[in-house]
Amino acid sequence: MLKQFDFVKAFKVTSLISLVLVAAGVIGLIGAVFGVHLFNYDVDFIGGTTLQYELHTEVTPEITKNIESIFQEVTGKHASSVTKAGDSGTEVQIKSTELDSETRDQVFQAIKEAYELPEDDTPIKSDYVSASVGSDLRKSAVTASAIAVVLILIYITIRFELRSGLAAVIALVHDLLVMLSVYVIFQIPFNMNFIAAALTILGYSVNATIIIFDRVRENKKLYPKWEFSAVVNHSIQQTMARSINTTLTTLFAIIMLVIFGVSTIRTFAIPVCVGILCGCYSSVFLSGPIWNWLVNKKKK
Repeated sequence: MLKQFDFVKAFKVTSLISLVLVAAGVIGLIGAVFGVHLFNYDVDFIGGTTLQYELHTEVTPEITKNIESIFQEVTGKHASSVTKAGDSGTEVQIKSTELDSETRDQVFQAIKEAYELPEDDTPIKSDYVSASVGSDLRKSAVTASAIAVVLILIYITIRFELRSGLAAVIALVHDLLVMLSVYVIFQIPFNMNFIAAALTILGYSVNATIIIFDRVRENKKLYPKWEFSAVVNHSIQQTMARSINTTLTTLFAIIMLVIFGVSTIRTFAIPVCVGILCGCYSSVFLSGPIWNWLVNKKKK
């Protein structure tokens, strides 16, 4: 036991690392409360217009920059984003604030002339999301995440105990905040993909945590004379290989989406990659030590 890495003792260091990782996400959330938008909110969450056209040629970074210039010249506004879209890579998607139908037609005509598109071409997509709908979607994202966390707390409390449930929830909130930090730092479009990514990571992370907690419960019965910290360390050590192997096999599949997926897939896959790594980190270095800290706090 003395030769094993002491995860409980290292908790002071790992908790400081976690504070650094979640800092940007926490600042982003506080800013959102006071009207300071550090997140790159997509049309889904703040309302606006989405336009998508078939250019019949490979969309390169130079083309997206040119289309952004055309859009600004026609509308007098900066586009929120101009990205390659579609499976073939020949479609371009423009997202911006609200545009009336006449302005949308002018944008399409200007792009038609610039890239000599066929006269019978029509926009693939021309959608508008009102600000009120975007606000409802933001509330839905928060509600969905909150409900998932509460249900997980109830489940783990029933299966183990309240302190283990609290430890698991703290680790899950940590994972969500790290994901939010990634959105703030890399300015990934904050849209409905976040809900899917967040719920995916919540399920993945809590599964890894439950594996460790289940082993802790078994070892408490096998070694009743051990200190709880020793039981936690031994349990994490026993499940370490499983945690690493599961993380790597899942991560390889998601990385393929990042490499070969279109831009809309990447905005989902990149946060999931970060969440998977963070879920492994929090289940190994945080959840067990937090449970031990809560147990010792009750004793004191």
